[in-house]
Amino acid sequence: MKPLLLPNQLKKIGFILLLPSFVAGLIFIVFEYKLPMDPTINVFGFFGDAILSSKLEQQFRASSVDLIQNLIGICFLIGGILVMFSKEKQEDEFINQLRLNALQWSVFINYSLLLFCFLLVHGLAFLNVMVYNMFTIIVIYILRFQYLLYNHSIVKNEQ
Repeated sequence: MKPLLLPNQLKKIGFILLLPSFVAGLIFIVFEYKLPMDPTINVFGFFGDAILSSKLEQQFRASSVDLIQNLIGICFLIGGILVMFSKEKQEDEFINQLRLNALQWSVFINYSLLLFCFLLVHGLAFLNVMVYNMFTIIVIYILRFQYLLYNHSIVKNEQ
């Protein structure tokens, strides 16, 4: 089975989006950084605050969102997807095995961390855990896949 992968050139664009958004996201999260002027934008959205409401007009409406945090998240996700699903310069069955291994690791570690958080984190703090959980599979996959590629290149060069 031939995997559906993007062209290799998109990997560079992915890293250009991913790395700055990762750093910016860490700054916002770790240092709880707030912009002096926090820009917001009105966007059309589904559900909003009325997700459990039975009134249809409350579910489809415009709402105000933080522009910078949303742009950081969007850039991170697009960059991560481009990096994860772009071909390597030399794509073969071995690389596909490395991809599968990295994906299995990332899903296993992600859900292990989520289980741990289900047991130990409660209340509103758990909402933060769920937000971070959206990004952990991407980060773990990229780190694991790059590590496997690096190890393979060292072993290949030693032979």
